[in-house]
Amino acid sequence: MSETIRVGIVGAGANTRLHHIPKLKAIAGVEIVAVANRTRASSERAAKEFGIPRVHENWQALVADPGIDAVVIGTWPYLHCPVTLAALAAGKHVLTEARIAMNASEARQMLAASRARPHLVTQVVPGPATFGADPMVIELLAGGYLGELQAVDLRVPAGFVNRDAPMHWRMNRDYSGMNILSMGIWYECLSRWVGPARAVMARTRVAVPYRMDEERGERRAVEVPDHVEVLADLANGAIARMHWSAVCGFMPGSEIWLYGSEATLRFEQRGRDDGVLSGGRRGDKQMAPIPIPGEKTYRWRVEEEFIGAIRGREPVRRTSFADAVNYMDFTEAVHVSSREGRRVSLPLG
Repeated sequence: MSETIRVGIVGAGANTRLHHIPKLKAIAGVEIVAVANRTRASSERAAKEFGIPRVHENWQALVADPGIDAVVIGTWPYLHCPVTLAALAAGKHVLTEARIAMNASEARQMLAASRARPHLVTQVVPGPATFGADPMVIELLAGGYLGELQAVDLRVPAGFVNRDAPMHWRMNRDYSGMNILSMGIWYECLSRWVGPARAVMARTRVAVPYRMDEERGERRAVEVPDHVEVLADLANGAIARMHWSAVCGFMPGSEIWLYGSEATLRFEQRGRDDGVLSGGRRGDKQMAPIPIPGEKTYRWRVEEEFIGAIRGREPVRRTSFADAVNYMDFTEAVHVSSREGRRVSLPLG
């Protein structure tokens, strides 16, 4: 490979425009050389906006382009697996938008393909909800601040139900697969702190059974839940209670509570990748804010990490395909448990 890393974009969506394209362009020795969106017109608009020299008719043509070293996949989950498999087979590094795939089977196919080509870098865009507190919380837990973890409570609301809204792609099983709301994002964040769950029991509800699909111009059944509640067993025997809802007005959150034998920690999200941490130990009269020094926070550096890994300077930490398989296992287990009314053990594979 030449010193310059040449990147092709499949799907210049909102997050790709906000983060990946400008931040990749800001790295010395990186060039974005091609783009392929869902239509030729949208590809040409993105090319003009960001000064991208080549437009491909479809993602297959972009992946086959010999002048590309790495592919960034900014599409909805339905294309993550096929584009990743094709890009790896073509000898190209891959950075894919979250969620990694439509289901756990696709995620495992992607992991197997990446392991078969260890010289190629693969990375999934991480969930950023707890970035501002991750290193601090991990240090506190490792240092025994909580004592023994007893229980976890996670709540992520999205306000009152909007019955009149059209079908968003996240509500469309054809595009999102088994992913629900921001469930995978927050579960990934929680897993960084306490590890993956060992089993789940779940209940879900579709509050608005039909919505207008503006792309098709027709009213369609909604299969992706508006509300999900999960009880999960953690490795040490603690129980995690998790709620994600697009129907609960005034529900507290987004927040995570960690209850230990000696202390309690609370993380409250205040921004996309920012939050407030507070805690209280046995004997305290009340919880108090826990200051987070600058060196105990994590900032968004997805694009830097991807390029750094390609150049052999650092490993991919956030997020590896292996970690992404964990949250897709959880996602599918929630789906199976809700559908079949039973406890589902993890991992699935």
